[in-house]
Amino acid sequence: MYERCPSPHLDTDRGMGRYLGVTSCTLLIVGRVIDISIFTTPSLILFYVGSVGASLMLWVLGFLLSFCGLFIWLEFGTMFPRSGGEKVYLEAVYRKPKYLATAVFAANAILFGFTANGCIDFAVYILAAAGQTSDHWWTERGIALGVIFFVTLLHGLTPKTGVLIMNSLSIFKIVILLFVVVTGWAVLSGKTRVADPHYNFRNAFAGSSTSSNDYAFATFNILNAYAGWSNVNYVMNNVRNPIRTLKIAGPLGLGICAVLYLLVNVAYFSAATKFSTVVLFFENVFGSAAERASSVFIALSALGNVITVTFAASRVNQELAKEGIPLPFGNKFWASNWPTGKSPLPGLIIHLIPSVIVIFAPPNNNVYSFILDHEEYQYPQQIINIFVVIGLFILRRKKPDAVRPFKVWWPLAVFFLVTVSFLLTVPLLEPGYGVPNYSPCLVGIGIMFAGVLYWAAWRILLPKVFGYKLLPRKEMLDDGTVVTVFSKTKIQ
Repeated sequence: MYERCPSPHLDTDRGMGRYLGVTSCTLLIVGRVIDISIFTTPSLILFYVGSVGASLMLWVLGFLLSFCGLFIWLEFGTMFPRSGGEKVYLEAVYRKPKYLATAVFAANAILFGFTANGCIDFAVYILAAAGQTSDHWWTERGIALGVIFFVTLLHGLTPKTGVLIMNSLSIFKIVILLFVVVTGWAVLSGKTRVADPHYNFRNAFAGSSTSSNDYAFATFNILNAYAGWSNVNYVMNNVRNPIRTLKIAGPLGLGICAVLYLLVNVAYFSAATKFSTVVLFFENVFGSAAERASSVFIALSALGNVITVTFAASRVNQELAKEGIPLPFGNKFWASNWPTGKSPLPGLIIHLIPSVIVIFAPPNNNVYSFILDHEEYQYPQQIINIFVVIGLFILRRKKPDAVRPFKVWWPLAVFFLVTVSFLLTVPLLEPGYGVPNYSPCLVGIGIMFAGVLYWAAWRILLPKVFGYKLLPRKEMLDDGTVVTVFSKTKIQ
């Protein structure tokens, strides 16, 4: 089934090859960034900071911080145009102990690699759109389970159709937000049923919070809403002319989202309801009949996000398996493009398993809510981000003459590093969820430590106990995928 790979440096453009252009990559970012958070988060931000003016300023700050992060990932992505994102960048910087960075990243990517919240969000809002409010736990979970299996089979068996649907839903999200923006302009013009559309913009900073914690929590949630600007970095093996495409699609995709986010917030506040969501916005402007339509919009947005996240996550899982990380049934299967030879269904299955587990977690449980709410911008990911930014400066010092098609201005990198470091302290302060305030920190550190233990058992403990050493070699699978395989050689 397998043949020895004649060269360890063969191209990795397998499966469907390099089929993602600037448009698809831009939509890949848009589809990942725009999820249901833009429909629900503005009211939460306003709740924290207390005023419309402060809220809008923080959305601008979130945009600037996200662009700083994007530029750092652009430097890495153009230097190492390979799928895997942070996995590739950590491996390039932290070479010793060998495979430690890979194992730690794998623990986070696999254990927290689920999209359960998007699946459940789809179920909740599609039921609301249908006019059904079921308290039965299995109804929502059954729909959510159907979503994650549908998306897995969609990308695994019909990859071209999967990309087409993914791009279509991303365009749909843009259209919906544009509709909200134009509706907001109509409201501000005074030609709708809203009596005083300028009410929230008078004395815009009145009532602003004076607590630094409130602004920290608000910024944390805004950065969650912008999460996804690095989505193309995870699928670079499938990108045509990857360096040029990344340099265009990254700023363009994030820029589209940032402009829409700011204008949508203005539209929300024009509806004269301070703590407005998109559902209340449409109800205030068009009447109660529009409530179901807005629920459909949110449901499709959630579905699009699940499809986009799953697409990128499966490529990351495949890269981890190609690196030789030991997995059940061997890494060759998980690294392959089985069964079509075009798409990594095994990598999709790795993503599917934790999603199913979380979907079927006990309902109405504080820990369950905690897991869902911290999925997108989890504590371990922030730790990884810090090591990536530090790695940027290490690589510049060690390899100052390396080819860098894009180079971020170092003050922006420092600004991002300081901000992310500060965000690491936010979970220590965040109340609620019925769990101790330090739980995110413990969970994050625990995940990182699990990766360290896994690496130690694989690379040190087991070889020492059983008296063998691991020798890596490259092999090529039948579908052309090149993987690293380790042979156990007995120590004499």
